[in-house]
Amino acid sequence: MPDLLPTRRHVLAGLSAAALPVMASTPVLAASGPSLRALAAEKGILFGSALSAGTMEPAYLDIVKAECGVIVPENEFKVYVIATQPDRYNFAPGDTIAGFARDNGMKLRGHTLLWNKAEFMPKWLLNIDFGANPAREAERYLRDYIKRVCTHYGDQVFSWDVVNETIDPQTGDIRDTPFTRALGFDCIRIAFEAAREYAPKAQLVYNDYMSWERGNETHRKGVLKLLETLRAKNVPIDGFGIQSHIGNDGHIKEAQNDQWRAFIDAAVGMDYKLLITEFDVNDKDLPTDTAVRDAGVAAAAKDYLDLMFSYKQLDQFLCWGMSDNHSWLQGWTPRADKTPQRPTPYDAQYRPKPLREAIAAALKAAPKR
Repeated sequence: MPDLLPTRRHVLAGLSAAALPVMASTPVLAASGPSLRALAAEKGILFGSALSAGTMEPAYLDIVKAECGVIVPENEFKVYVIATQPDRYNFAPGDTIAGFARDNGMKLRGHTLLWNKAEFMPKWLLNIDFGANPAREAERYLRDYIKRVCTHYGDQVFSWDVVNETIDPQTGDIRDTPFTRALGFDCIRIAFEAAREYAPKAQLVYNDYMSWERGNETHRKGVLKLLETLRAKNVPIDGFGIQSHIGNDGHIKEAQNDQWRAFIDAAVGMDYKLLITEFDVNDKDLPTDTAVRDAGVAAAAKDYLDLMFSYKQLDQFLCWGMSDNHSWLQGWTPRADKTPQRPTPYDAQYRPKPLREAIAAALKAAPKR
């Protein structure tokens, strides 16, 4: 996700390990015709969404079940949930999501083993003292944490975001964190090596939010340098997760198509698989009128997805939520006119929107993998 304060959607008040509500057998308000999952599968693409254990209504879960073939926990696999205190691990929230996936025959992605960004580390970890031999102790902690998480979920997680958002978008350099201070670049290498050891069957992914809009040039350059370094050092990595928060600064009209295509060409030229991991469209700069706004969101999405689906290396596509009322953007980038954002395929009443149809159209037009 973009640089944000720790108070955005990651506040987990009310998150519990209670079972998710039982879903009705048929989603009353789901779109007619083939599901997005089915349309994607025809082209060799796996479609899904993020899901949170905190605030789920049965009607929402009906849509997730009808449309999605894979889910990823929105927050529940992150270190500030699992390890709020030293040597105390809380897997209950994540187990709720994993159980939902298992019970509904869905694949499960893991997000994320190392969010190498200080703002989203628990305070105890942010202030950790690695002692007289910080490199040794930092490596020991990192390997142990990844071992515990990966072995807890085992082969159910078929794809892990091993490292998330380690590039500073302002400088293009690796962020300053307790791990980079102790280990430098090696913290990235160690995370992937540990993930390969303890999740040997899983796809291993680097995930970041550099975008195709103007203003992301430094970020893209830094991510490309990281991907090149990972390959040069033979780090065990399989894929590149492109979050795809379109208009993540609220400016969906400033795409740099040629520069973006060159960036993607460079990544696939290094033999990376591509994933769209966190798709939504920020409508902050669009007019209040709902029809106009929805049309603008749909058009921006179609342009972006048509370009991305042209790459046969892309075989996973996940939205960051399926309905507007469950989007993190509502609290993070509110509109000046105070109307709710409309960034996802379904509205707050669980009705399909033009964005859903734009996604369907892009999938139908995509070449087969």
